[in-house]
Amino acid sequence: MAGLFDKQAEIYLDARPNYPSEWYSMLADRTTHHTLAWDVGTGNGQAALGVAEHYEQVIGSDVSEAQLKCGMTHPRIRYLHTPLSLSDDELVSLIGGEDSVDLVTAATAVHYFDLPRFYSIVTRLLRKPGGILAVWGYNSIVVSPDFDPVLKRFHDTTLPFWNPNAQYMFDGYQTLPFPFESVGLGSEGKPLPLDMPKELSFDGFLGMLRSWSAVNTAKERGVDLLPEGVVKEFESAWGGSKLRRSVTYKAFMLAGKVKL
Repeated sequence: MAGLFDKQAEIYLDARPNYPSEWYSMLADRTTHHTLAWDVGTGNGQAALGVAEHYEQVIGSDVSEAQLKCGMTHPRIRYLHTPLSLSDDELVSLIGGEDSVDLVTAATAVHYFDLPRFYSIVTRLLRKPGGILAVWGYNSIVVSPDFDPVLKRFHDTTLPFWNPNAQYMFDGYQTLPFPFESVGLGSEGKPLPLDMPKELSFDGFLGMLRSWSAVNTAKERGVDLLPEGVVKEFESAWGGSKLRRSVTYKAFMLAGKVKL
């Protein structure tokens, strides 16, 4: 997935919802130690920032250098570029060595990973016992009964342009392989449903759509999924471009520990 989000890295900063602070608290409550955490596919460091409130050191890694250039600074966060060319042993050593990591997080990212390889690396890195892996994402936004069908029609037009692995996200991680023992925050086939409320401007909403990899992939293929007519339809259903609305992102989480 190197480069998938490079072109929309800056707009991605303002488009994503904020993950609630309670999520990080409930994860921290479930790890025995709070020394080292690894946020994988960190992007601009949004999740790493939340994790850093509970762990002494956080490593935020990404295959995208463009995303890392947007990384938010924090005294306990260290960002690492981890190209796919790194071997498993090199990556394990770079992060901290076997049995060294208390929490591994992947926020709206794991569905793009090479899952068998990622899970193997996580199993090596996690502290045993006491370490956990948590992955989460979101796949829809609830605005209003008038607006939601318009968004659904638009989303349907993007389907041919998504990476095939995005299907895991559309399924709310219900079909995502997750070979870890539950810690009470979802389990394989049964992710924990979560809501993310947010105050959102119309420009922010458009920014979210323009940050979608499918929208950018379509543009590269000469297809504009957001022409003026579509934007106007969204604006009318939203209630005008100046209106800020209370919306809810529908999210889901899976968390677990290594099976011993």
